Amino acid sequence: MKPSIDHIIEILQYRGNEQYGQEAVSQLEHALQCATIAQSNYASPELIAACLLHDFGHLIHQWGEDAATRGIDDRHEYCALPFLSLLFSSAVTEPIRLHVVAKRYLCTENSEYWQALSPASQHSLKLQGGILSPEETMTFVNHPYAKEAVKLRMWDDQAKQVNYPTPRLEDFIPTLEACVKS
Repeated sequence: MKPSIDHIIEILQYRGNEQYGQEAVSQLEHALQCATIAQSNYASPELIAACLLHDFGHLIHQWGEDAATRGIDDRHEYCALPFLSLLFSSAVTEPIRLHVVAKRYLCTENSEYWQALSPASQHSLKLQGGILSPEETMTFVNHPYAKEAVKLRMWDDQAKQVNYPTPRLEDFIPTLEACVKS
């Protein structure tokens, strides 16, 4: 069965109120903030959709509670791809797949970036492999969606604010619908 926008919205509504790891916001608040920041930066509909869905893997994986606090890299950036790639093109799914390696890349290139990460994000970076090797860096920067992944990552880092005003989840449905593969 092919997934639908309605099914994605249901999952976001049902599981989205769970805490976003050790951050002060819920999964849904984080997703809405990231998409809102992308929208305010005039991102493409595909990148806005990627921002909204970048942590969707946290909502559908089998680990249950926050995996990072148990010392597990849940590889959430991959968990939702089989589901999302049936519905969306690589312009949506590749920035999602690459947003963790984008964090690793930014930490490799800029030590100040690492210092600005939240403690939870610093902890998860260690679980996710730490900074990139020179070979991994080259592979990442040469990827066609590396720039979009870096943008998503930067907005992801900003999207952890308590009481940040965002549109409702339903307001992003037209953006998601515009990105569905034909």
